Amino acid sequence: MGKRKEFSGIVVSDKMEKTIIVKTVRLSKHPKYSRIRKLYNKFKAHDEKKEAKVGDVVKIVETRPFSKDKRFRLLEISKKAKIPELELKDKHK
Repeated sequence: MGKRKEFSGIVVSDKMEKTIIVKTVRLSKHPKYSRIRKLYNKFKAHDEKKEAKVGDVVKIVETRPFSKDKRFRLLEISKKAKIPELELKDKHK
């Protein structure tokens, strides 16, 4: 069997129940103009313990489908966000 795909990215949303959206970046060379460009992808990933927050750098791995769009699960949190903006707004209220 083949190896499962692993991606590293930043959490852009954690508003859903047990689901996070992870934005990944990869560099690619344009075929005609030979210029380096950034290509972005967003993946929905399963977060069972709801531990990832917006701004965290996480690693996700391919797995069986959890739903129509969700085909990845959270493997580990590489780096926690320093201060998420959402928490600051809630504390001042």
